[in-house]
Amino acid sequence: MKVLFGKEYLGQLYEKGSCSDKKHRFQPQIVRKYKKVVDLMISSPNVLSLTRYNSLCYEKLSGDKLGLSSVRVNDKYRIEFEELLQEEETIATICNITELSNHYKK
Repeated sequence: MKVLFGKEYLGQLYEKGSCSDKKHRFQPQIVRKYKKVVDLMISSPNVLSLTRYNSLCYEKLSGDKLGLSSVRVNDKYRIEFEELLQEEETIATICNITELSNHYKK
């Protein structure tokens, strides 16, 4: 699968392990896990193969995030991405790293 980064800081986090702006700072273990999950996405032939990894909790989002999918980085963070199919190749454009601290609270 081909992975594109929708925002500059996401590419910097993957390539350098940090980003230049102060707004998007993450703990080192989060950045390591983020890189590991993105590497797994790159090595996967398509999005459905991500379902083999239960810890990723791959899901298609609904509601105001309709059209996006997500995989877990850990229990607090997830990666949201758009899926496109282009000439039999899946392209995942990573849109966001979302904090999940209050995701399941009602």
